[in-house]
Amino acid sequence: MDHSSNSLEQHFHLPHVRHVNRSRPLQWLKLGWEDMRDNLGASLPYGVVLAAMGYLILSFAADMPYLFTAAISGFFLVGPIAAAGLYEVSRRHERGERASFMDSMRGLRGHADSIAYFGVFLALALIAWERLSAILFALFFRGDLAEVSGFLSSVFMSGENLYFVFAYMVIGGTLAAVVFALSAVAIPMLMDRDVDSVTAAMTSLRAVQVNFDTMALWAAIIVALVLVGFATMMIGMVILLPLLGHASWHAYRDLIEK
Repeated sequence: MDHSSNSLEQHFHLPHVRHVNRSRPLQWLKLGWEDMRDNLGASLPYGVVLAAMGYLILSFAADMPYLFTAAISGFFLVGPIAAAGLYEVSRRHERGERASFMDSMRGLRGHADSIAYFGVFLALALIAWERLSAILFALFFRGDLAEVSGFLSSVFMSGENLYFVFAYMVIGGTLAAVVFALSAVAIPMLMDRDVDSVTAAMTSLRAVQVNFDTMALWAAIIVALVLVGFATMMIGMVILLPLLGHASWHAYRDLIEK
């Protein structure tokens, strides 16, 4: 691990990555909560807009189980770019500045090119996952695809779709792990520094390598909280998405030296 990390640093001229304690994700959440509490007017609009968009997408896909499941898992892929404005709010809050929603949008404009390039990567990952999801359903799923409720009973009660569950988890989990490793701190870094998308992605990858246990816990916390948001019909997302966005900024600050 140390050798590969040093190779990445030398090849891409990356900033130094700190090794942090496994308890740090809880501190990131605490600091994220404080950012959100102190900037509700700037933070909550992101939660409302993203929750509404998620609800509309899930409603559209409700009678197409393969698209419904791809939409839920795809939410994790595009989350880092969706939270970019929240990183700007946290950056200003860190400097003792109040930030409005419009301030966060203006901050995005200052880094539009590099964020757009990374957004293209995430969009391609999402498209690839949607296609893979359709292929996995065609190859392995056995049962009624008429609606999501029938799909859930077929998966969890019939016992006929063990191969489908295994393939879906392995392939989807692998793609999600790769995207997480490349994006965990990449977008906050792009908002904070004058770097290109490749440097930000490689720095994120190195941060995950150096802090594998901590970042695995952080990924699990993100998944758990987002699933809580889905379980509340996206209502919980109004709070949880800004919380995770602000917390991700503090993860970046903790892991990457200035």
